[in-house]
Amino acid sequence: MTTEALLAPPDPRAVDLTDPRTFHDVDPHALWRAFREQSPVHWHPPTGGTPGFWVVSRYEDAVAVYRDNKRFTSEKGNVLATLLQGGDSAAGKMLAVTDGPRHRAIRNLMLKSFAPRVLQPVVDGVHRHTRDLVARALRAGDVDFAADVADHVPIHTMGDLMAIPEADRPQLVEWNTRTLSRHDSDDSELESLMARNEILMYLSELAAQRRKNPGDDVISVLATATVDGAPLTEDEIVFNCYSLILGGDESTRMSLVGGLIALAENPEQWRRLKAGEVTVDSATEEILRWTTPAMHFGRRALTDVPLRGQVIRAGDVVTLWNTSANFDEAVFTDPHTFDVGRSPNKHVVFGHGPHFCLGAFLGRVHVGAMVEALRDQVAAVALRGPAQRLYSNFVHGYSGLPVALTAEPAPEEASHHA
Repeated sequence: MTTEALLAPPDPRAVDLTDPRTFHDVDPHALWRAFREQSPVHWHPPTGGTPGFWVVSRYEDAVAVYRDNKRFTSEKGNVLATLLQGGDSAAGKMLAVTDGPRHRAIRNLMLKSFAPRVLQPVVDGVHRHTRDLVARALRAGDVDFAADVADHVPIHTMGDLMAIPEADRPQLVEWNTRTLSRHDSDDSELESLMARNEILMYLSELAAQRRKNPGDDVISVLATATVDGAPLTEDEIVFNCYSLILGGDESTRMSLVGGLIALAENPEQWRRLKAGEVTVDSATEEILRWTTPAMHFGRRALTDVPLRGQVIRAGDVVTLWNTSANFDEAVFTDPHTFDVGRSPNKHVVFGHGPHFCLGAFLGRVHVGAMVEALRDQVAAVALRGPAQRLYSNFVHGYSGLPVALTAEPAPEEASHHA
C-alpha cells in the first residue's frame, strides 16, 4: 500500500456507523475529520434492514439541533439503537425520552434532589470513597483499573443518592455491567434484557417501600411527588431512577478509565497536574472532552429542517456525534492534543439545551475526585497491557485496563525511613 493510500482520509460514504466494529478498526480522529470536512450533514444509507439516518458532525450544527426541541423530538428514542427500531418503550416516561411540559415537570422534581445542599454529603462520600479505592489499588500494586477501581466509584454515588442499602450495591453493579454490551458481539441480548428487568423490579420494590416511609433521597422524591395534582406513574418513577443508574454509572466509569490512559500516555500533562500548574477542574473538563463516553445522541425531526445545504425531512432520524463535535477544529484549538490546562473548553459531553444531562454536576464530581486522588496519592502510572475496548456504537470506553500504580511516599513514612 502506498503512503498516499495510508494517508488518504476515510470516505464517509464507505463507513457503517451502525456496526460497533467500525469504531475498533479506525483512527477516530481521521474518521470524524473526514465527515466534518467532506460531508458535515451526511446521509447514512439504510443498512441491514434498518432505515437511513442523518449524521451531524460539526459542533455548531450539533448544538443547534440539541437546542431545538420545537423541530426535533427525543420521544422516538435518543440513541441509534432505539431510533432505528422506531421508538423507545420508556418514551413519555423517562426524562431522556420525554419532551414538553411533562419533561419540564419531572426534570424540576428531580432537580430538587440535585440541589448542592442535598448533594453535599454525597459529594463528600465520593471523595472519601475514591481516595479509599486508590489507596487499595496502591497497596495491590498491579490492578485492573476498570474492574478494581472505576467500576466501584459511581454506583456508590447513585446508591447514596437513592439510599440503596450497601449490601445490595454489588448486585446492582453486576446487573448494570450485563445490561450494556460489555465485551464483544457474543454477549447475549437476552442476558442484557434480563439484567435490565432485574434492576427495574428491584427499583420498583424500593419505590413501594419509600411511598410508605419516604426519606429525602431521589426515589422518595419521585415516589411521593405529584404533577398537576396526580402522583407519578410507577413507570415514571422506576424508569427515571433506572436512567440515573445507567447514565451515571457507565459514562462515569468510561471517563475515569480513559482519563487514566490519557494521563499515562501524556507524561508532560501528568507532570503539570502533579506540580499544581493546572487546576483539578480544568484537568477534569479535558478528561471529559477527551474521553467523550457517549459517542452520539439522536433526535427525530418533527418538520422539514434545512441544515447546511441539506433538508432533513419530517420523520428523519438525526444523530449528533459528540465524539466529533468535541474535536472540531473550528471550536477547539489543537483539538487532538490532550491539554489538562485547556481553556475555554465548551465540550458537549453532557449534551446541550433542554435535555442537558441532569447528572452533569455529579459526573464532574466523580472525575474531579479521581483526578485529585491520583494527583495526591499516585507517584507514577504504568500501563501493563492493552486496554479491553467495549463493543458498542454508543459507548466509547474500556472494560479492562491492567495498570501498576506507584504510591507517593506518605510524609510520616518518609520521615520514619529517614
